[in-house]
Amino acid sequence: MKKEDIKKVVLAYSGGLDTSIIIPWLKENYNNCEVIAVSGNVGQADELEGLEEKALKTGASKLYVLDLMDEYADDFILPCLKAGAVYEDYLLGTSHARPVIAKGLVEVALKENADAICHGCTGKGNDQVRFELAVKHFAPSMPVIAPWREWDIKSRDEEIDYAEAHNIPLRISRETNYSKDKNMWHLSHEGLDLEDPGNEPQYEKPGFLEMCVSPFDAPDTPEVLEMEFESGKPVSLNGKQMSMKEIILELNKIGGRNGIGLLDIVENRLVGMKSRGIYETPGGTILYEAHKYLETITLDKMTAHKKEELALTFAELVYNGQWFTPLREALSAFVDKTQEKVTGKVKLKLYKGNIIKAGVWSPYSLYSEDLASFGESDYDQTDSKGFINLYGLPIQVQALVDSKNKK
Repeated sequence: MKKEDIKKVVLAYSGGLDTSIIIPWLKENYNNCEVIAVSGNVGQADELEGLEEKALKTGASKLYVLDLMDEYADDFILPCLKAGAVYEDYLLGTSHARPVIAKGLVEVALKENADAICHGCTGKGNDQVRFELAVKHFAPSMPVIAPWREWDIKSRDEEIDYAEAHNIPLRISRETNYSKDKNMWHLSHEGLDLEDPGNEPQYEKPGFLEMCVSPFDAPDTPEVLEMEFESGKPVSLNGKQMSMKEIILELNKIGGRNGIGLLDIVENRLVGMKSRGIYETPGGTILYEAHKYLETITLDKMTAHKKEELALTFAELVYNGQWFTPLREALSAFVDKTQEKVTGKVKLKLYKGNIIKAGVWSPYSLYSEDLASFGESDYDQTDSKGFINLYGLPIQVQALVDSKNKK
């Protein structure tokens, strides 16, 4: 569409630095268009406080706050947990939040008969792809405005300059100007001193960590927890039945106070560059460890190995914004089949950033203490002779042929 034809824009709005200045920028550059702000509540908690007042004061006509927490937990986080999807040690906290937010964004845009959707993602990052591929899925003809690909602002410092010139209040300063993304699953930190991989993260600096404490500041005694799963889904924590959302939020508190879930990585972005980030994922790290622990006794070898192989493909799809694709759906169907008997209980000890396995039980356990025992058992050890002869036959034949041809 031509700029002059765009009268109403729906903006993915977080109230952070990027989206705070986008509202007045849109009105300046798109013929004083109406801007409807949409914030998806995926667990960013205090970041939602005062959001409506700020959006309206900076020029938005209204603000939608969509409650997406249960949908996010059940329909996006859980499939990744069951798949064991991990991208270069990263537990996909921003990656699997974007499709659910984009889905809600499109729903509002269609309801409001908007002419375009706008987001604040940079042209260097992955999120632009995640948002826009989801928009293409739900509204294939909807135009997308990406100011970072249009305006002449080159840095976050220049964004702050713009905000100050337009009297837009910010929660950050130039000294605390990290690029952050927070939801119920994680908190990411990028930028400033973290752009140099040689700089150690300031874990002990007050205000840097928000979901976790540094392992050095965690309690001197371990904390024990028990979790139950049914068909790969966590259903109870320390004997209390809870929803997926409730378990994540409670594990964030437990893991956070024990320094669990800190990750410092240089990852390979979809757009081709390497990026250094610090992630806090306390509850998610515990859930992944517990789920994997239970699978060790409930999955047969071939299924476990193939699932682990496909988990990387699953993670790459999610990281690359390809949630709404036939392949991701097909992989989820495979994963759900593997999870039918991933039912049981896991006991863990948390201590200064470490997760210590303390016991696992399942009615579908494939582990046989009788077979594995070093003591007396029903296993006939003489069976192994014939097995080795057959298993090693190709090696033996090859060696005999090679030996013959050398003469």
